[in-house]
Amino acid sequence: MASYPPDITPGEGERMTEVIKDWALAHGLTVRPPPAVVAAEADPDGILATAVPVTLFPSPFPKVCFDQGVAVQKTYNELYASISQDEAFLAQVVKEIGDGDDFITELWKVHLRVKEEGYVQHKSLGLFRSDYMVHQDGASSTPQIKQVEFNTIASSFGGLSSQTSLLHKYLSTTEYPLLEKPVERGALGLPENGSAAGLAAGIQHAFIEYGSPSTGFQKCVIFLVQGGERNIFDQRHLEYELQKSEEPHIPVFRLPFSEILQHTSLAEGSGRQLLYRPPQLPSHTFEVAVVYMRSGYGPSDYPNQSAWEARYHLERSAAIKCPTVLTQVAGTKKVQQVLATPETPSNPSILSHYVSKDSASVSSLLDTFTNIYPLDETEAGLKARKIAADPELCKGYVLKPQREGGGNNIYRSSIPPFIKSVPESHWPSYILMELITPPPVKNTILRNGKLEHGGVICELGIYGTCIWDQQSKKIVHNEQAGYLLRTKGDKSEEGGVAAGFGCMDSCSLV
Repeated sequence: MASYPPDITPGEGERMTEVIKDWALAHGLTVRPPPAVVAAEADPDGILATAVPVTLFPSPFPKVCFDQGVAVQKTYNELYASISQDEAFLAQVVKEIGDGDDFITELWKVHLRVKEEGYVQHKSLGLFRSDYMVHQDGASSTPQIKQVEFNTIASSFGGLSSQTSLLHKYLSTTEYPLLEKPVERGALGLPENGSAAGLAAGIQHAFIEYGSPSTGFQKCVIFLVQGGERNIFDQRHLEYELQKSEEPHIPVFRLPFSEILQHTSLAEGSGRQLLYRPPQLPSHTFEVAVVYMRSGYGPSDYPNQSAWEARYHLERSAAIKCPTVLTQVAGTKKVQQVLATPETPSNPSILSHYVSKDSASVSSLLDTFTNIYPLDETEAGLKARKIAADPELCKGYVLKPQREGGGNNIYRSSIPPFIKSVPESHWPSYILMELITPPPVKNTILRNGKLEHGGVICELGIYGTCIWDQQSKKIVHNEQAGYLLRTKGDKSEEGGVAAGFGCMDSCSLV
């Protein structure tokens, strides 16, 4: 398959563009159109959708790496569930991030306020995604996956990812065999991808774990969203999967983060059940069993003190949160750095505190780590500061803040001038990560009706769902839940599809 994906003629490109656009619209592989495609005033009622950017072919991906990611996911779920229970460690992380990140400091204050009065809900839901790139030292060496980041909040694209896998499966039986350079039916190794159903199953388990409502109202799930969300159909697919459940029946509502205090309240008494009154259905009240956050992960969701009060209101309620503040803080880049900083006699690895002592689990995690350094005054931090200031050494690294969502990282030669522009007291809020060098892959991307052909870089995300009890320390549910492949042109540094840099893809295992 050295010549895969095949080169296509202009006519074949036209035909596949037409087929993919229509399949995507018919199957909800869509987003609201970006302003560059349709100006907001041209669609005031939000009635338009456009096909999501997608590759024409599933990208070749080493089977050994795919299997490695799938196999380690439940261990990662256990690791992050355990870290979320270690308040002392997380407090230390927040302290080390320090003044350089007001957002994390404010988030931690929410936890401290709830802790003071006592939590009423001890169960937590994690819908996680661990992101990797293939790393290969040389053409003859075995490829391995190396972790880019671990997401504990708003792990998106599960809904669109399963649809992308279905699109590529459809094209592999209908279109690829007809090309001048045909790809025969059954020639591609296309793994099953149940990401939408798997993530929905995690929410359903939490809905059941919540138990019976105690207010006399019916239970529901709330998707906490951002206003004007363009990636709405990704979220809707999870909703529709949840609503396929007949027993239990699961009502689902979307609530903008900015409207939490308007439409929810806490029940009288010590139970602090979260009550939701849908604004368009004023005669109904629901007891909220699960709050699934697709917002609240960055400073822009907290423009004022009222937004922080809203987060506190949710955190102290009896609803099961995905995630809690503790789990959100566990997903900061600083935690990833502490786990992955190379072990030295003065800095032993902390992994064995968190996962079963069995050495196979620990080594399977270690195998996925790339070198990550703090920018503090420890031995590793001083080494990283030298690298970050050196115009040559910095070319192998990326500098990351504690932020979720695309567009925040500083790459290669941009690092030294950036570091100079930041007060030294803020440096510890950043991490320095060795860049991963993926093997070259080519593909064609269909974006806004236009084809872009060339070298691409693929990033694999493996989803996991986990429910645990902060009090008893028991994990009550732990599953791997499908995958995501995002691909970007090899000239772009950021990979967020919604941020406009990357596109959806799926794996052809080789």
